[in-house]
Amino acid sequence: MAEEAAPHVLLICYPGQGHINPMIRLAKRIASKGLLVTCSSSSIVRDKLAAASGVSAGGDGVLVGRGRIRFDFLDDHFDGTELDLHNFLRHLETTGRLALAGLLGHQAEAGRPVACIVGNPFLPWATDVAAEAGIPSAVLWVQSCAVFSIYYHFVHGLAEFPREDDPDARFALPGLPALSVADVPSFLLASHPYKVLGDTIQDQFRNMGKASWVFVNSFAELERDVIAALPGIRPRPPQLIPVGPLVELGGHDDDGGVAVRGDLIRAADDCVGWLDAQAPRSVVYASVGSIVMLPAEAVAEMAHGLASSGRPFLWVVRPDTRALLPEGFLDAAAGRGMVVPWSPQDRVLAHAAVACFLTHCGWNSTLETIAAGVPVVAFPQWGDQCTDAKFLVDVLKMGVHLRAPLRREGVREAVEAVTTGPEAGAMLANARSWSAAARAAVAPGGSSDRHVQAFVDEVSRRARGGRAEASTFS
Repeated sequence: MAEEAAPHVLLICYPGQGHINPMIRLAKRIASKGLLVTCSSSSIVRDKLAAASGVSAGGDGVLVGRGRIRFDFLDDHFDGTELDLHNFLRHLETTGRLALAGLLGHQAEAGRPVACIVGNPFLPWATDVAAEAGIPSAVLWVQSCAVFSIYYHFVHGLAEFPREDDPDARFALPGLPALSVADVPSFLLASHPYKVLGDTIQDQFRNMGKASWVFVNSFAELERDVIAALPGIRPRPPQLIPVGPLVELGGHDDDGGVAVRGDLIRAADDCVGWLDAQAPRSVVYASVGSIVMLPAEAVAEMAHGLASSGRPFLWVVRPDTRALLPEGFLDAAAGRGMVVPWSPQDRVLAHAAVACFLTHCGWNSTLETIAAGVPVVAFPQWGDQCTDAKFLVDVLKMGVHLRAPLRREGVREAVEAVTTGPEAGAMLANARSWSAAARAAVAPGGSSDRHVQAFVDEVSRRARGGRAEASTFS
């Protein structure tokens, strides 16, 4: 008798670094429990993933635990033409709907029909395609529960948000600390230049109710108060199911020995070797992620600030920013500082030589530094980074703010405060405590691991013809 095929889950996400990483990491968690998982996104990232991470499309994929992961990209006809964000999103929806429906058909023809689609908030139409195909769907929220609550209150008009011209005003939402306008995701502010992003984020709430599950890249212990407060809000939001942190723990891939990564820029190969030669807790690691573009003046001030910190530093300067470095900086920094186009950030943060992380506070970076137990110098720029910085510094108490406008003295003083200042020991202790909680959440039987297992069990039961039942996520 032939062995019964494993149920097939398809994960699809927006083609950005901050979306691809959590998708692949959730895919690994699901696959490790015995399912077949296909990861998908726009064809625009297919070649980048292949070049930077060795990802290849099609075929049977690779073994991950008791299951498999494979990649199959949408045939969405991107020809390399540069589009602004509005037109890019519109093109992605117009072609993506048909391409996703076609991909589902191809999977069925290949003998691996899709049992569930896990979509992404920036692709709200994916749940429509799933519903039209009669396939249950889920959504992976890739920001914090706190940010979810803020957006939800804004979209439904449930709170009066402070005006931009009143920076000292504070407002409160259930389960959250008092917030100022500086702590609100900047996409909600009238002055933000990327209105299309704010509109896209708000649109996702209008479609989220069609999903059977709403997963969130967080863990219950980290955001207990806001998770507990959400069911009391009216209209009642969907239940958030924490399945994170979706990070690589311990600097190693948790995929059964096969590295499945989602980098769009090839990471420097010699980062870890350089760190091996540094003293324990001596290095300042600095990165503003895959999107943030600092002006030339800010790049110069950060360069001089890192150089004057008196510590070795590892600084990620993407290829599109490298020309902004001060003339002669690379030569002057050689020997004490290392500047790379991209890094294997999970491995860097897990290294014993790293003392602190100067970060833009994107949610993936926030979770990676929490999981690694590394104190932060918080330097948010826009979006949810503003809220994440508030929590890292004022709630989790594992770092300090680096305020704008950026000055070299500010960089040096912030690094000193978080490494040798009077509160540095407490910050390190708090960071390590949160690291232990993060690791416990994804360990076998931990809070997030139980949620992934409950989802796998429900998808498997439905794939065998069982009726839909309410799974227990507690």
